[in-house]
Amino acid sequence: MEQTRYRPPVWRDVRVLRVVIQVLAGAAVLAILYVLWFNLTNNLRAAGLPTGFDFLTQPLGVDIPGSDISPSSPIWRGLLNGVKNTLALVVVGIPLLTVIGVLVGVARLSTNWLVAKAAGLYVEILRNIPPLLIIFFVFNAVVLRFPLLQESLSIADLVLVNNRYIAMVGFTAQPNFGPFLAILALAMLAAAGVWWWRTRRSERTGEHHHRFLWALGVFTVISLIGFFALRGPIGLSRPVLDGRALEGGYTGLAAYWAVLAALVLYTASHIAEIVRGSILAVPRGQTEAANAIALSPFQRLRHVVLPQAMRVAIPPIISQYLNFTKNTSLAIAIGYAEMTRITFQLIGNGQPAPQMIFLLMGGYLLFSLIISLVVNVVNRRMQLVTQ
Repeated sequence: MEQTRYRPPVWRDVRVLRVVIQVLAGAAVLAILYVLWFNLTNNLRAAGLPTGFDFLTQPLGVDIPGSDISPSSPIWRGLLNGVKNTLALVVVGIPLLTVIGVLVGVARLSTNWLVAKAAGLYVEILRNIPPLLIIFFVFNAVVLRFPLLQESLSIADLVLVNNRYIAMVGFTAQPNFGPFLAILALAMLAAAGVWWWRTRRSERTGEHHHRFLWALGVFTVISLIGFFALRGPIGLSRPVLDGRALEGGYTGLAAYWAVLAALVLYTASHIAEIVRGSILAVPRGQTEAANAIALSPFQRLRHVVLPQAMRVAIPPIISQYLNFTKNTSLAIAIGYAEMTRITFQLIGNGQPAPQMIFLLMGGYLLFSLIISLVVNVVNRRMQLVTQ
């Protein structure tokens, strides 16, 4: 005789209770959001402020240093310029602070007493000073001590330095630049093919692949052949001072370089400690095994220690990347026109603060999510796979 399965009453069924609790929690959150939105819109209407985002097409009303945006440009263009300036800090800063942090972290474990102590002094000083003070120091004690605009310092006609701008030699596209891009794409495909070939050959024969050097060599040779065949598709643009304006080259505000240097040095000090701790977390037996097969110190670090240390280091390093991105908002203190400064300028000019703050929060959230996504992909690829 088949035994009937006992079913508890609905009010005692765990599965039903879970669904009910989740529905009630979701309804409570929606109710709270509705009340907050209702109060916000009522207060905005009472103050005569818009409740939507139509104001983004109104004139900006402020100047943005280092850009071609005028006060008559729409607000959305000014905000977009702030996003671009923040992106310029993030794209340049994260690779720099990563390289410096890894080098200093490795140097802290050096057997050379002077190197280890110098790296330790760097870390202990910079990571214990608020980043805002470092920005003020770099800007006031270094950047503002550069020559005046009319007395700009020229370095081999390649770099112009003054207390307002730092300009360096740039590149200009010539009429035959389009075909050169096609050649570069072909060179990248050829380099990828060589990379794949050297990897397969190494797996089949056991010899060292040297795939990076092979791929780089193929890419370089094809690119140089295309460059000379097209008779220089890329030209040089040197920075030249014309009165009170800089022409040619790549020009960056001195405030940008001050913020970049300060935040890179500050964040690199934290990454150095993460790298040092991660290296110490690698079992000593791994180093002893590397010594037993006669690997040089550099080979031991490159092929044995760092790959294992990075598996431990990447998760906390992601947090430091996010901290660096959020700390770019401190650039407002020295007048660099990133997202936060432009937002507060617009709020001071009478634009609705709730919508402006909402857009600012959304901008930083977007940056953080993209960085987390990219670095987490790298983190997953570096994790050990167990069967």
